[in-house]
Parts: sequence; C-alpha cells; structure tokens
Amino acid sequence: MRLTVVGCSGSFPGPYAAASCYLVEADGFTLVLDLGSGSIGPLQRYVELDAVGAVLVSHLHADHCADLSSYYVARRYHPRGPLPPVDVYGPAGVGDHVARAYGTVDRAALDRVFTFHDIGVGQLTVGPFLLTLARTAHPVECHATRVEVGGASLVYTGDTGPSDAVVALAAGTDLLLAEASFVDGAANPANLHLTGRDAGEMALAAGVGRLVVTHVPPWHDPAAAVAEAEAAFGRECALAVPGSRFEVG
Repeated sequence: MRLTVVGCSGSFPGPYAAASCYLVEADGFTLVLDLGSGSIGPLQRYVELDAVGAVLVSHLHADHCADLSSYYVARRYHPRGPLPPVDVYGPAGVGDHVARAYGTVDRAALDRVFTFHDIGVGQLTVGPFLLTLARTAHPVECHATRVEVGGASLVYTGDTGPSDAVVALAAGTDLLLAEASFVDGAANPANLHLTGRDAGEMALAAGVGRLVVTHVPPWHDPAAAVAEAEAAFGRECALAVPGSRFEVG
C-alpha cells in the first residue's frame, strides 16, 4: 500500500500546499481521502481524474471536501462525455452538501456523476481496502479512517481533538497520519484539533509504527509541530508535504 500526499495545509490552502487530500493505492485501485479546497489541481499530477476508484471525505468542512464541486465539473463535462459515476463516501448528507456547495437544486445531475454513500462508525469494503471508521472529537460529524489491505494498515485522523476512540482505531497500525493544527501551550479550544504534542502522545499510546504530521495551518511552523510530536512520541516523525510518498507495510 502506498500513501501519497496531495494537499496537507490545515484549515485553508497555503502558498505551497492545497488543503487536505491523500491518495491510498493498492492492487491497482486508488482511494482518495478528502478532496479539500485547492486539491483538484495537484491531484492530477498523481492520478488521472477518470482513474480514481473512490473518494472518502472525513467531514464536510470546506478544507476537506470543497473540491468535490470542481471534480463534478471535470467528470460531468469531460470531452469524451460524462464519465461513469464514482463512489463518494462521507458523513450523513454528503450528497446534499455537495449540491448546495455547487449551487444547484438538481441532485439528479450530481447523482449521474457521483454515487453518494452516507457512512458512519463501523466497517466497509472499498475496492481492495477494509475501512474502519471511528467518530473523532470535532464539532461536526467527522471520521478517522483505518485503511487495511494485505496485512498493511494506516490510520488517517481527519480533524480531531485528543480522542481515545482514535487511539483505539490506530492501535498497532503501520502508519498514523495525524493532524497537528494547534501549538502546544496556547489557549486551544477543546474537541477541535490536535497539537503536535497531542499527535505524538496518541501515536505512542497506540503503538504505531510511524507518525506523519499533517494539517498544519499556514500561520504555524510545520517544523515546530514535528518537533512537538517527536518529543512526545520519542522517535523521529515525518512531515506531510505535497508529493511525499510513504510505502506502508
């Protein structure tokens, strides 16, 4: 299994990175985790838009799903004609949310391009992957996702504050892709985001193989987030940057 970082900027696109978007590939199948604002452009560096197997969005904040509107245009108005429907998995109401974001009341048009699936906590199979979802500590419905195939596993936190449920989901995983939006020591709101230190502590508690820090907003220093995570995790951590790739398992 291979993880490719397409976009990793927290909360909104930065000058050098789109918002959240990650590719997970195995057995010739490509799963897109989140399609946040600005990500549809760089996504095309790594995969043809008609070769995406499925899209899973962690939650319905714009920095995680806004470019579904652009993806609709790319698939609906392709020069070869509309592309076959692609599966889009997300929290309850994902289809209606995309329709509102696109600015249409014609859900039927979107449903000819996307096959929407409302998902919640539990397991499902997408392509070759077994996916397990857990609710995170975030103001809206948001899911952390464990992706498993052929004995390899990774966990993507989505957006979350410190969460026992996410730690349990990540137990023993090969790679934890963890957000780190907040700075340690600041007056951070509860149940919203992690600091680098939080990410490191959760990785240590879960006994993960590797920790990759992501979702650092443009106004914070990514190197500081990684340093916080390393101090808590007790091992070297990686920073998600556009184009970085990780072999898992």
